[in-house]
Amino acid sequence: MILNRNHLPGETIGIIGGGQLGQMMAATAKEKGYKVIILDPIKNCSAAQVSDEQIVAKYDNLDSLIELSKKCDVLTYEFENVDAETIEEITKYTDVPQGTKALIVTQNRIREKNFLSENNFPIVPHTIVKTFNDFQNGLEDLKYPVILKTVEGGYDGKGQILIDNESFDESAVKKLIKLGTCILESKIDLLKEVSIVISSNLDQNHSIFPMIENKHHNNILHISNCPARVNDEVAEESYKIARQIARLLNLVGTLCVEFFISKDQKIYVNEIAPRPHNSGHLTIEACNISQFDAHIRGICGWPMPKIELFSSAVMINLLGQHIKAAKTGLLKHTEWNFHDYGKDICKINRKMGHITILSKDTEKTINDLKQNSIWKD
Repeated sequence: MILNRNHLPGETIGIIGGGQLGQMMAATAKEKGYKVIILDPIKNCSAAQVSDEQIVAKYDNLDSLIELSKKCDVLTYEFENVDAETIEEITKYTDVPQGTKALIVTQNRIREKNFLSENNFPIVPHTIVKTFNDFQNGLEDLKYPVILKTVEGGYDGKGQILIDNESFDESAVKKLIKLGTCILESKIDLLKEVSIVISSNLDQNHSIFPMIENKHHNNILHISNCPARVNDEVAEESYKIARQIARLLNLVGTLCVEFFISKDQKIYVNEIAPRPHNSGHLTIEACNISQFDAHIRGICGWPMPKIELFSSAVMINLLGQHIKAAKTGLLKHTEWNFHDYGKDICKINRKMGHITILSKDTEKTINDLKQNSIWKD
């Protein structure tokens, strides 16, 4: 295994995945003086547009991954669904400081729940579902409402079904179970969802970002604001949990821990994302370094700074149905920090960009965005 502790500007960073997270990783790496090579199956993907080179190949193409590894000094990834065994193989050719522990834990919801449970982190009641009979037994134990989720894959609400009462769509449930093992989770009486982004280098020096509050529409992150509006006890316990998770996973680079907060102020760990996170995009404008800066610093062995929040901020996602109107809206809104991911194909509910607004009154900013016709759908 190749393991170098420090990588300096002028070296080459390889990134597996060429979406918007890879794009923002690549952009900050280029600013710092690194060369960047992207591996992604889509030619001229978002990340390739700001990089030095692209290898057009599927993520599981071992020959292409080895080619990428031989061309770079350090390798990272923009999403968690890369094969951990393949990552282990390419450590023969380049430095992969993130390793595979966080990947292995977070790629599978059962492993993730087991990891959290074994380390006494609070999680929502759940049960494993392999058959429809398992599902029915789970309903008896957990009661309504519940959420059925696939164990692997799934994002932005894909691969999950909310079941509020006995009038659920039985055929849809059976179809999801047929795809593979699922988890049935209780749906808590939710006050709000929050996330904490934390970054680390090999020495386990952490940069931890202020807690972010998130709201979703149709299971897709819609709007985030920072700092989150929570009491001190909730914030303190959530930061403690995030730091503990980072250490237990041997974190290098950036990771996000998503939490549920119930109406009775109980905290539950929802999911762990071993990469920069959509909710953390507002750190680009709001903090002294962004989650992407912190990721590059971490994997390259730089010291990790203390995070400062320069301004409260609100971030809103631009989906396919929003992007055209938002571009026109730019002419009227000088306060908008507009980000376009450069995706060739525009689809409804596909993330195409985001807008961040620095604000002294986040409540008013959020209400103004809610009243804007762009997001009325």
